[in-house]
Amino acid sequence: MRLTRCQAALAAAITLNLLVLFYVSWLHHQPRSSRTRGSRRGSASGPRVTILVREFEAFDNAVPELVDSFLQQEPAQPVVVVADALPYPPLALPRIPNVRLALLQPALDRPAAASRPETYVATEYVALVPDGARAEAPGQLERMVEVLRAGGARLVAAPVASANPARCLALNVSLREWTARYGPAPSAPRCDALDGDAVVLLRARDLFNLSAPLARPVGTGLFLQTALRGWTVQMLDLPFGAARQPPLATAHARWKAEREGRARRAALLRALGIRLVSWEGGRLEWFGCNKETPRCFGTVVGDTPAYLYEERWTPPCCLRALRETARYVVGVLEAAGVRYWLEGGSLLGAARHGDIIPWDYDVDLGIYLEDVGNCEQLRGAEAGSVVDERGFVWEKAVEGDFFRVQYSESNHLHVDLWPFYPRNGVMTKDTWLDHRQDVEFPEHFLQPLVPLPFAGFVAQAPNNYRRFLELKFGPGVIENPEYPNPALLSLGGSS
Repeated sequence: MRLTRCQAALAAAITLNLLVLFYVSWLHHQPRSSRTRGSRRGSASGPRVTILVREFEAFDNAVPELVDSFLQQEPAQPVVVVADALPYPPLALPRIPNVRLALLQPALDRPAAASRPETYVATEYVALVPDGARAEAPGQLERMVEVLRAGGARLVAAPVASANPARCLALNVSLREWTARYGPAPSAPRCDALDGDAVVLLRARDLFNLSAPLARPVGTGLFLQTALRGWTVQMLDLPFGAARQPPLATAHARWKAEREGRARRAALLRALGIRLVSWEGGRLEWFGCNKETPRCFGTVVGDTPAYLYEERWTPPCCLRALRETARYVVGVLEAAGVRYWLEGGSLLGAARHGDIIPWDYDVDLGIYLEDVGNCEQLRGAEAGSVVDERGFVWEKAVEGDFFRVQYSESNHLHVDLWPFYPRNGVMTKDTWLDHRQDVEFPEHFLQPLVPLPFAGFVAQAPNNYRRFLELKFGPGVIENPEYPNPALLSLGGSS
């Protein structure tokens, strides 16, 4: 049977289509590395870095330009833009598979993994890129990867040529003291933290093993967590460009971004347990309690505040408030002619540190009961709570026959005033609490009183205060510090 010309052409077309289908099927099943081997500026195994864009303002940003600049260098570049909620106005991102928008806020219609940014990262490395940055040269990320792989630093960074380029800082984080201390980096370009705009590259597993990997502000949160772990960052002379249309170009946008940035930073530091930031040059920033807020800890049970169980000491804002209250109360007592002296743990702190014990939560003063009538504030407290012109609250304690001066009506950090009176040469009082140091003592310890530095001023203390303290706490108490209730929690470890 002879084929017509039409039949021959049809058979040839069918054969060609089958060959094309077979090739496409074969190509689809090849490893990704072999499919992307010829891509422009790509490595033999494709991009090894995912771009993470987290630090931007939804109301005014250059994120689309940032993303496009990296895609121009590598069309297959994975990019994840991370936001708490769906940005508004919407971001004009390319609708291609390697560019994703990850929302951290959980939603009823999405699985739990969808709100975890690590779900979208399949590469070994990630680069945290701030808004306003721009990739202008090929191979920058790969060169950063090679430096990281060479060892030494756990992070590498390259500055952005913006109005606020990054600089190296030393950073010491003390969780026990709730404090972060910044200073000049002694060994730049290797340092603990950066201040300013930079692209930061690290291994994905390192980033997502942090407790708050993408908390904003990203630089603040990232370097607090990495410095605490002893990780360093190496700054490279490999600058990234700045956006052609930079974000926050108007005064109103900058004002709004700065206001929201300060609020985010304060919330982050409080969440991470940082109450005091000390900058190079000595400038201090406080993020804990004040006169308008409650104190940083709740009711104390068993003489052991909650923060001790977290292996932390008294928050610095609380110590500051206690020092201020103690200085003020002592000034009022001295002006009124009320004889007073440092008592209990406060005297122990003065003898040991010249200050409040670092884990103490109040200040104790003894006073002569017969002098109470000399002080207007104490006379008022006999009848009820008195708020003086400085906002301190003078009141009779509900636990017994003694006085308490609170830092404010909101913040109940306080100084306790214990009225003693002599009986047969022994100082006694009417209210006794279940504290080992709450005992009677000979009046000769108060005759005379002696000055002793305490909490930034000079207070009155019992003479021979070492013997006084050993009478109350036991031998060697000054040299052997211990938590208030070692039966519950010991300074050397949990009991």
